Amino acid sequence: MLYPDWHHLPTTALANDRAVGGAIFAGSVLGIAVYGLLLFYEVVLTLEVTAFIAVALILGILSWIGYTMATTPSPEPISDIPEVTAEPKTEAVEKKTA
Repeated sequence: MLYPDWHHLPTTALANDRAVGGAIFAGSVLGIAVYGLLLFYEVVLTLEVTAFIAVALILGILSWIGYTMATTPSPEPISDIPEVTAEPKTEAVEKKTA
């Protein structure tokens, strides 16, 4: 975490975050407007490009997951696991009280 205690943030950091947030908001609203205009004037092309981008993103995420699974080495098996028994350990309690 860059700023673990937000009470001591410099005021410039907060102002910068607000500026970035405002820019993202304005860009998103502008993108919605442009997309709406494109749908109005070039319906088929806009939908084709949108469908291609959506499929490419999904397949890209799936390929990233597959690559990560294929290249990540398997974890070493844990061999030092103590054996668990269902018997209560009453002897240890009796020795402590004696």
